[in-house]
Amino acid sequence: MEELLGLLRIRVKKGTNLAVRDTSSSDPFVVVTMDPQKLKTRVVKNTCNPEWKEELTLSIKEPVVPIHLTVYDKDTFTVDDKMGDAEISIEPYIEVLRTHKGSQDLPEGCALKKIQPDKKNCLAAESSIVWRNGKIIQDLNLRLNNVECGEVEVQLEWIDVPGCKGVGGEEVLKKD
Repeated sequence: MEELLGLLRIRVKKGTNLAVRDTSSSDPFVVVTMDPQKLKTRVVKNTCNPEWKEELTLSIKEPVVPIHLTVYDKDTFTVDDKMGDAEISIEPYIEVLRTHKGSQDLPEGCALKKIQPDKKNCLAAESSIVWRNGKIIQDLNLRLNNVECGEVEVQLEWIDVPGCKGVGGEEVLKKD
């Protein structure tokens, strides 16, 4: 476990205005990859505005490696149709984690960093990294690329693992 920094919980909340890939709707699901890890949500039938409300957890070894999110339409007899993709850079989130490591006295809802949408990221709206319930959380509304329309809402949350390096490079100790 020496090379593992910790875990990243990705809450895949919902999709909005996703592309129609069947006759009048779609059966969307999300695939999250961070080589070599690949995780999937469940399929939500017959909608272009699915609510997944699922938690996927990735092991993080290199915080500079981006996370790829791809939305597909589930097909029974043919190959699943791609409904767009987005890339998530976790570097700004990791930077805030390192800066505020060990903080416990921050006001609830305190915005620690705001990231604006630009050509380098897939943000559809400003993303805030906030202090919530004693944790540092980032909410992201991602604009899907390589498709005519669609957005996916996700949330990031760091999980320290005892015996791992942690984001600060120091071994995380087991809590008593």
